[in-house]
Amino acid sequence: MSTSKIFRDDVLKNKVAFVTGGGSGICRGMTEAMIRHGAKAVITSRSQERLDKAAEEMRKQTGGEILAIAADVRKPEEIINAVEKAIERFGKIDILVNGAAGNFLAPVETLSYRGFRTVIEIDLLGTYNTTKACFPYLKKSRGCVINVSAILHYQSTIYQSHVSAAKAGIDALSRNLAAEWGPHSIRVNSIAPGIIAETEGLAKLLPSAAAGSVTGSIPLQRMGTISDIEQATIFLASDAASFITGQIIVVDGGESLMRVGVLPYPESVIDPTNFSTKKLGVKL
Repeated sequence: MSTSKIFRDDVLKNKVAFVTGGGSGICRGMTEAMIRHGAKAVITSRSQERLDKAAEEMRKQTGGEILAIAADVRKPEEIINAVEKAIERFGKIDILVNGAAGNFLAPVETLSYRGFRTVIEIDLLGTYNTTKACFPYLKKSRGCVINVSAILHYQSTIYQSHVSAAKAGIDALSRNLAAEWGPHSIRVNSIAPGIIAETEGLAKLLPSAAAGSVTGSIPLQRMGTISDIEQATIFLASDAASFITGQIIVVDGGESLMRVGVLPYPESVIDPTNFSTKKLGVKL
């Protein structure tokens, strides 16, 4: 369901959103939704070429103003530069969405030191770097921060220790910043998506054999959609959530209430030198 059927078209009029990872996937949907409701947007990722393509497509779809700036969230100097360019163009930042993320399947036995560190740097340090760079402008606008988290760490998710640790850190950071920055009228919340259909992440992380039957483990009996995340985004970015901060909004159809694990648990020791989810089979 389109956000326009629920929220006023101008509910974010004159707001400026800064979105990391805004050129693809869930974060692109979040960006498009905010633009549809009157916001201007700045999107960042590492590839200027991919950003430019995404920005042009979104302009055609929404008619909105979008500035694309390549930046690596792991590098403070690059994200600071992107924030400064956003201020030069639009003069302010009202909404920050931290969505840049990296992930892959890996048992800890074969997960390299560098692989673990890279995910922590993109997800957790990237969130910190961007939020800190935007703080002076969020303070001035009395803006809000929306961090994209996950439900992986609510119980345990095998082969996802790296991203679970990163997202748990993001949740903790969100709560602490909400308390610390509340006196500046800055709200800080997280959205924790469950299984979201038709995303690159789902294709990478869930064996195709399991995708069709996974709905049986979700109380609402369906996978989520990017539109479901868009609805939560517009709510948290709008004045409807003006007294909500430090919260993790779980958008998972109830999956985390009954979580048994989407990936198959190995019945015998996995050969770490030849790890493949396809060879594990699927049991739900």
